[in-house]
Amino acid sequence: MADQRDPAPYDALLLLSFGGPEGPDDVVPFLENVTRGRGIPKERLKEVGQHYFLFGGVSPINDQNRALLAALREDFAGAGLDLPVYWGNRNWAPYLTDTLREMVMDGRRHIAVLATSAYASYSGCRQYRENLADALATLEAEGLPLPRVDKLRHYFNHPGFVRPMIDGVLKSLAELDESVRPGAHLAFTTHSIPTSAADTSGPVEEHGEGGAYVTQHLDVAKLIADAVRDQTGVEHPWQLVYQSRSGAPHIPWLEPDICDHLERLHAAGAPAVVMVPIGFVSDHMEVLYDLDTEATAKAAELGLPVRRSATVGDDPRFAAAVRDLVLERAAAERGTVVERCALGALGPSHDLCPIGCCPARTERPAAAGADSPYA
Repeated sequence: MADQRDPAPYDALLLLSFGGPEGPDDVVPFLENVTRGRGIPKERLKEVGQHYFLFGGVSPINDQNRALLAALREDFAGAGLDLPVYWGNRNWAPYLTDTLREMVMDGRRHIAVLATSAYASYSGCRQYRENLADALATLEAEGLPLPRVDKLRHYFNHPGFVRPMIDGVLKSLAELDESVRPGAHLAFTTHSIPTSAADTSGPVEEHGEGGAYVTQHLDVAKLIADAVRDQTGVEHPWQLVYQSRSGAPHIPWLEPDICDHLERLHAAGAPAVVMVPIGFVSDHMEVLYDLDTEATAKAAELGLPVRRSATVGDDPRFAAAVRDLVLERAAAERGTVVERCALGALGPSHDLCPIGCCPARTERPAAAGADSPYA
């Protein structure tokens, strides 16, 4: 029983997220952080920032992370797991480098890292690893002792991530009128990325059309659709669709877009749709704007009944899943054979990102992988 509560060799957990503005004056500086090095004019950033200004310049992601931070601390304490939890962001306060510096000053030397991105991709995994390497390089330049950082595995198919989403779909279906509920379609949504990035996502052996990114999302979508069928007795048609495209028009990105999909479903006579944001851990801006605002407005224009199911957020089952991920990795680091929880056809993901996994657009060091300069 002691091993089930033993986080050694880890002495802290870092919740690592994207970050977001917390007021109108933060929006453009935040977007400058996100797009740094791309040469995007400030006037264009102000246009992009209109999505944030619609919500008072505040992204919900930081409050979501505060809630998850509290849920993790509550779960760890309730389970007798003595492991402090810190929080740092890539693009806004609290910044990753500042948080890592605080952790080092607190004496933390072996840190488990949970990124708020469940799937394999450059932007969802390797870029976080590059940010970790940048932060470690800064601490090294400051003469501080460097901690070891281990990024926890992808958790897209962990029961604690999947089952709350199943319940969210069931709740959304129950909210539809009985006359349209049996024929409702499920539109599983995730962030669109360039097809070139999708095709090279995951380990080299998983590269190909859509790569691990699409394969993992399809596996989760099928898990949820099958569970809904088993619990309701109804086979709801479903499809994986995309949202939040932000790249140049001439560069191919994953399709179809959710709004285009709603138009096609309506034209084909679908009576209703439940939008299921499986690609997002919490209800951040891209969920609130792209689904709750833009896609919902499109559905209203079409006269198509639509609901949006909940993301996992700070669900206690997800907090317990994070504890499970920490303890399984800790046991593996101690050389113990552990059973890893995973649903679906793909099995548990790797602990250590191999060389060639989700390659960078440009050559940059990345921590917490087989090619890490900070082993």
